[in-house]
Amino acid sequence: MKICKNCGHRFEGKFCNNCGQTAETKLINYHYLRHQLTHSLFHIDAGLLYTSKQLFLRPGHTIREYLEGKRVSHIKPFSFVLILTGFYILLCHWFGINLFSASEESLKSDIGYGKSLNLDEWFLSHFSWVTLVTIPLYTMGTWICFHNKGYNFVEYLVLNTYKAGQRLIVQIVFLPFIFLVKHSLNIGTVMLIVYLIDLGLHFWTNLQFFKPMKPINIIMRSIFSHLIMTILVGLAVLIFIVVMSL
Repeated sequence: MKICKNCGHRFEGKFCNNCGQTAETKLINYHYLRHQLTHSLFHIDAGLLYTSKQLFLRPGHTIREYLEGKRVSHIKPFSFVLILTGFYILLCHWFGINLFSASEESLKSDIGYGKSLNLDEWFLSHFSWVTLVTIPLYTMGTWICFHNKGYNFVEYLVLNTYKAGQRLIVQIVFLPFIFLVKHSLNIGTVMLIVYLIDLGLHFWTNLQFFKPMKPINIIMRSIFSHLIMTILVGLAVLIFIVVMSL
């Protein structure tokens, strides 16, 4: 019989059946730190790479299996998105690219307190938050159009979080290409290509995720969910601009 050093509960085996702590607690020293850093980095990298691969090979099936409990090999959805957004921002600064730049006329806007604020730079600097805030807007469209398919709002939130990861990976892959052609090709053209790829992934993921449904039914609902998302995002941006202008 062992006594848990965390909660004082008596138990047998390798883990406390009251709080879950391991029976053996190692001394915190240099060897402990080296082991923890190596294990943590390997686990994050392995989960990140595995999840990224699965989201492009069998995205809908992978996300459905995750919701059903097959989660050990996957990185958690919000960690997945935060890591990718951090990597995206790093690459954007490295390559000197900002995909939020729509035109030279929109580069700067005088907003609040008489200060000149670069909206494009603001969006890039707050890209992680912008990405996370838009996920519920995507989810709202999915929840409205697929409300009777056995999933709750939070499960659809997970679905759309992994979809956000898909979109980020596509944008990251295109960044070196944009860097090479940014002086000879309109960035708007590249953004259109990226958008079409994202749209294709949106439909493909839904076709797999909602597979028992008829494909035409899935496609029609996916179109309506995308329209709802577009409207909600547009309203959110409009509200943001109005608030910042006050």
